[in-house]
Amino acid sequence: MSLHLGYALSSEEHGPTALVRFAGMAEQAGLEFAMLSDHFHPWIDQQGQSPFAWATLGGIASTTSVLEVGTGVTCPTFRTHPAIIAQAAATVARMMPGRFTLGVGSGEALNEHILGLRWPTPPERLEMLAEAIAVMRQLWTGAEVTHRGQYFTVEDARIYTLPGKPIPVVVAASGEAAATLAGQNDGLVVTSPSSKTIETFRQSGGGGKPTYGQITVCWAENAERGIDTAAKWWPNTLVPGQLNAELPRPSHFELFAKQPDRGAIAEAIVCGPDVAPYLKMVEKYQEAGLDHIYFHQVGPDQEGFLRFFEHELRPALQREMAA
Repeated sequence: MSLHLGYALSSEEHGPTALVRFAGMAEQAGLEFAMLSDHFHPWIDQQGQSPFAWATLGGIASTTSVLEVGTGVTCPTFRTHPAIIAQAAATVARMMPGRFTLGVGSGEALNEHILGLRWPTPPERLEMLAEAIAVMRQLWTGAEVTHRGQYFTVEDARIYTLPGKPIPVVVAASGEAAATLAGQNDGLVVTSPSSKTIETFRQSGGGGKPTYGQITVCWAENAERGIDTAAKWWPNTLVPGQLNAELPRPSHFELFAKQPDRGAIAEAIVCGPDVAPYLKMVEKYQEAGLDHIYFHQVGPDQEGFLRFFEHELRPALQREMAA
């Protein structure tokens, strides 16, 4: 299985100009792809940012030339209608031909409750996502579309600025139903190496399709400093399971993340300058069946991580793969 290495552009922690700069640096460091998070709110106030992903993607398109870029991930069902996401994705794909992937998910209340709409159950949110994907694919044909579905209405809509080739749609999943939907589309996105989720994806039509897995890390000059930074900037990693999708405000995540357990942080996030734990985590993700692995560096020091990747981590991974 070939391994593709990428970089998470964390819009919760960085402003748009910085994200555009980091994307260019990631390309220069030899990373193959980047996934940009699409949020209305950060998880906690400390993170402090949340730029509009689609404006940021325009900047990234203009300052990179080979880096493949995806959304990690967009919810095309609540705060933004799927017809609008279809147009936005088509425009970005036109700006970076052959380099754009639309990552989608069923959303979190944190970002999607802001319009005052009812927050449905997980199965209903997944039904909405499936219908939204179908609407977007119709619009990407360039035909005039009228759609009156269970959740969405589109009337006499046609996208004129189309991509040169079909846009891959990869679906975020943490359970069986979402993994099945991912298998029916163009790829899978996960944040943990669940072999069961990946197996469901494969059995549902995902054989041969890409699987994206995010590894959260905190490179620092020593492990203690890395744990300190991770505890300050990303304590939400300790919020359990389904609560990530249900809590509506950053202050609610802060309640769960108060005085985070340093041992739990160190277990959940690879911290420090030693290559070995990074290699071990990559191996764990590969063994689960993931072939596109991307690193989310927590905190302000993105440059430090990118130097570490270019000069230490990437050569070590290349040696491992050649062995």
